[in-house]
Amino acid sequence: MKTVYDVQQLLKKFGIIIYVGNRLADLELMEMEILELYKTQLIPKDIFSNALLLLRMEIEKEKTRGKRE
Repeated sequence: MKTVYDVQQLLKKFGIIIYVGNRLADLELMEMEILELYKTQLIPKDIFSNALLLLRMEIEKEKTRGKRE
């Protein structure tokens, strides 16, 4: 898993489509959904870890991007 798109495709496999219109909110909701999938043992730990790391990095990018504007 290398991109946010990959995480979106993973969520889509479980019927989860997230689009709020605000990228930061989208990323945070994706993080919550990935956590729920892991808690219910629908995804393995390695996929969970990769997805969570990727989303948290993107969230930080968005927060710093928001501060610059």
